[in-house]
Order: sequence, then C-alpha cells, then structure tokens
Amino acid sequence: MRQIKTGLIGCGKVGHLHAAALASLPESRFVAVCARTPEKANAFAQKYHVATFTDVQEMIAKAGVEAVCICTPHPQHAAPAIAAAQAGVHVLVEKPLASSLADCDAVLAAARDGKAILDTISQRRFYPACARIHQAIQAGKLGKPILGAATIFGSRNEAYYRSDPWRGSWRHEGGGVLVNQSPHQLDLLLWYLGEPAEVFGYWANLNHPYIEVDDTAMAVVRFKNGALGNILVSNSLNPALNARVSVHGANGASAGVQTDGGAMFVAGMSGILEPPFNDVWTIPGEEHLLAKWKEDDAQLFKSVNPTEYFHRLQIQDFLRAITEQKQPAVTGEDGRRTVELFTAIYRATRDRKPVQFPLAAE
Repeated sequence: MRQIKTGLIGCGKVGHLHAAALASLPESRFVAVCARTPEKANAFAQKYHVATFTDVQEMIAKAGVEAVCICTPHPQHAAPAIAAAQAGVHVLVEKPLASSLADCDAVLAAARDGKAILDTISQRRFYPACARIHQAIQAGKLGKPILGAATIFGSRNEAYYRSDPWRGSWRHEGGGVLVNQSPHQLDLLLWYLGEPAEVFGYWANLNHPYIEVDDTAMAVVRFKNGALGNILVSNSLNPALNARVSVHGANGASAGVQTDGGAMFVAGMSGILEPPFNDVWTIPGEEHLLAKWKEDDAQLFKSVNPTEYFHRLQIQDFLRAITEQKQPAVTGEDGRRTVELFTAIYRATRDRKPVQFPLAAE
C-alpha cells in the first residue's frame, strides 16, 4: 500500500482528532504540522514526532506533503486551503468548509486549478444510523422524500465561549450555532432531501449576552424536489437535550436519527455522550429492526473511541479517494451547500424576506 505524506494545518483542539488519525492510518505517513505560533506547533509536533513549520508553502516544499487536514478557526480555513490546493496538494477541511460563500468559491476554484481533491468533514454521515436513512432513501423505501426536520437542542455556557479567543465573534468564528454546531445536521438534511430552492428564517442571540453571534436559529426550507423542511437549532438550553434529523416519505414511512444525546461533543473538552441511534423507523416490514440496530450501534460505540473513530473513517475515505483517483464521500461542493444553507438563514433575517437559491457570494 502506498502511503501518502500527510500534514496538518492548525494545532488546536480538533487538530488532535485529525493527528491521531493521520498517525495511525495505514494509508498515511504523517510528516508535518503547520501553525502560526511556533511554540504551539513545536509542542504539537513533539507529541506526534513530525516536523514543524509556520508557513504552508514551506511545509509542502520541504516535507513533500501530498495531502493536508486544515483545522484552523473557520474564517481562517480558506487561505491555507487555497495555498495547498494551488500547489496540487489534496485538502480536507474541518467543518464548515468556510464561514463565507466567497471563501468557499475561492477554495473550490483553487482545487479545480490545482487538480486537488477537496473534502470537508461531516463524519456523522459515517454513523451507521445516519447511513441507514440515506440507503433507505436511495432504495426508494420511503418513496419520494417529502418532509424533513433538523433540530439541535443544545447548550453552551460562558466557559465554553471563553475557552478559545476566537469563539463567539463574527470576525474570528464567522457565526454562532449555525456556523459551529449546525453544519453536521444541515449536511444530513441536504444529503437526504437534496437541493434547496428557497429559505426563510431567523437567527437570534437569546441568552448569551457575552457573545456577538447567534445562539439560536430557525428556518423553513422548500426543496427543489418539492419537499419541505424545518430547521430549529439552539445552544440556549440547560441541560442540553439532543440533536436529531428525520425524513418522511410520500408513502407515509418515516426514518430518523438522534445524532447526539445531551450536549454535542467539544473537541479537546468532552467526548460523545451517547451512541447515535435510529429513533424512528416505520418503513413497512422493517419496524422490528429498530431495537436490534440500536443494540448493534451501542456495541460499536462501546468498542471504539467514538470521538476519534468516525473522524478516522472519513479521513481514511479521503486518503483512499486520492490513491484510487475518485471522489470522496463528502465533496467540497457538499461543504459549500452547507455554507449556502446557513448563509441563506442569515440573509433571510437581515433582509426580512425569503432567500432564493442558488446563492452568490456577497
């Protein structure tokens, strides 16, 4: 098996999830990390026994890096992704792909120009409970999907927002619950129901006066295939309850997944609290499978480190896409669609009117 020389850009908390995968996967030869702060990069590099750099292009030239994972704060995803892709280096970006459509478009253009594979993290697609829904839709078991919902009833306190200097501001985080916590559920909703045609919604800061950005948002989505969807996401509960995505078909069947029980995990601060599981499944003839699937998924959860395991599955898929010269399971275009959806909610609130798709960068 040919090993791909891999590097990491951004040495914060989520970087350790990527580094653990890059250091352990047989497809990867983890050789370098890059960060703006030499002290931070050096400490990180010593743990994983790799070279240290503070410049992306220098890392590529001197370490011979062929693929990188980008784990910088959201508004800082674009610059290193563009530099790497323009050099022909394949790029996997932590969610979201960027915090603005302009940055997404610039990264996608660089990937096309550099003939680089571009991937963005959405590791919940690799949860068995989430994959089952997509497989059922593809097999026509729900008929035409006509209705969907994505919810996050989450919690973030002041200590969370103070834990990193970039959290909670438009400039440094790029947004709030829509940009940071919601991309996973938004991606699943799009994966299940397809392209949106129109969105109307609101965002608000309901009980976090010490941050600038949204802690709550809601929206109604009309999809191009005629389906309707609802989004309700919030960091304003105490304690957190869950995060869910559900789909309902024209034949009356329903399928749903609780992707997160309690608070969604915070890289470097907490783990995944509860196993993801299918919480509704009314496809005729398959209703009895629900209890067995829940038991199987719980056993998998107990047998692995779930915080790392599903990141590792997606990073492995990315590396195999490189060696097999194919599209990864989650593409750069998929990442842009998620950014397009949360951007539409921000614009609908600003303009007090529905937003039509596709959206152009402003």
